[in-house]
Amino acid sequence: MQKHDYDLITIGAGSGGVRATRMAGGYGARVAIAEEGRVGGTCVLRGCVPKKLLIYGAHFAEDFEDAAGYGWTVGPTSFDWAALIAAKNRELDRLEGVYGTILNGNSVGLLRGRAVLIDPHTVEIDGKSHSAEKILVACGGWPTMPQIPGIEHVITSNEALDLPELPKRIVVVGGGYIAVEFAGIFNALGADVTIIIRAPEILRGFDEDVRETLSSEMEKKGITIRRETTVEAIEKAGGDYVVALSSGEKITAGQVMYATGRAPNTAGMGLAEVGVQMNSKGAIAVDEWSRSSVPSIFALGDCTDRVNLTPVAINEGRAFAETQFNDNAIKMAYDNIPSAVFSQPPIGTVGLTEEEARARGPIDVYVSRFKPMKHTLSGRDETILMKLVVDGQTDRVLGCHMVGVDAPEIVQGLGVALKCGATKAQFDATVGIHPTAAEEFVTMRDKR
Repeated sequence: MQKHDYDLITIGAGSGGVRATRMAGGYGARVAIAEEGRVGGTCVLRGCVPKKLLIYGAHFAEDFEDAAGYGWTVGPTSFDWAALIAAKNRELDRLEGVYGTILNGNSVGLLRGRAVLIDPHTVEIDGKSHSAEKILVACGGWPTMPQIPGIEHVITSNEALDLPELPKRIVVVGGGYIAVEFAGIFNALGADVTIIIRAPEILRGFDEDVRETLSSEMEKKGITIRRETTVEAIEKAGGDYVVALSSGEKITAGQVMYATGRAPNTAGMGLAEVGVQMNSKGAIAVDEWSRSSVPSIFALGDCTDRVNLTPVAINEGRAFAETQFNDNAIKMAYDNIPSAVFSQPPIGTVGLTEEEARARGPIDVYVSRFKPMKHTLSGRDETILMKLVVDGQTDRVLGCHMVGVDAPEIVQGLGVALKCGATKAQFDATVGIHPTAAEEFVTMRDKR
């Protein structure tokens, strides 16, 4: 007789939870996944996918303008926000169906409702208890906002993806990747955008050249960046909102969006009550095998606050399933993880920033700035930045950074090179593809 209802119950049907659970099911484990909302999680429903679709839509504004330089006459154009949102929602419905098919195909039971831990092997959902030998928490994160007067009037990235109409003017509070991505979307589609940040520059934690280049490009596109400024209060005034700033100035906007951070979505799950250790942000403390302080309870993805990226959660899920259900012990490696910011223009980055590398020892830095070939005819004032950070003693490339069209696509390939420990000499020995922007990464010869 089986001791538990399942071998594994996963809480949260996002990318990481689905990967871990469907792989465990594929290896023959009795598995179920608990989800109180739609299957797909932040990335598919409230993050990467819908945001990228909106970015594609926003780019047509510049594409129409650039076409004239290539001999095209583009007639009057108009944009329908509601049509874009409807098309985006149809795609999300399709993807949710795909996720459901994947779960069914791997014999994963779907437990609908909010799961709360009762003991190290039991979760309760809508008053019914379900037990498992192992429990995996993959509940993701959620936007956080400061407690200031009028905060109830603002939206987050969740609501921004489903606004009934495009605001004529929007204030975006925050300087992280979510803030700059949505600022780019709204600006390209015709909104007047102001970003408000406490810091001297956007994208804290990124390479300084990358930060400065992107902010300059955003300002050239008409986005206002208010640095070293905070919001004191927000008041509703008719159909608009008045934002009071620390400088004493007031800004009126049709929407105010906060993108000032996210926190693990772990509140009210009974984790602390069953002995799971968490930090001050509510993140679950785990070891290199994603095991919590309770031996039967594991966690992965944003709720652990390690590296909060969808592909990282997916790989953590794979490592968990292989280790626990396929007798193939795998640890997730957190070095040289490529990432992107889908700003306008976008960023691709992998490895160490110049500042991080300098703290470790002597380095060589190679930087190239140039106008993309496309804009020699379009006339658009846009600059690409490419940067290599190289160990001064071993010649190993420690970091690759790019701001410009196709940066994420280009840097993905460079991520393989850094994983393999490529040296600057090997970059130099690689033949570039001409004419491309990417070839600049193998032709940079002059140190800064």
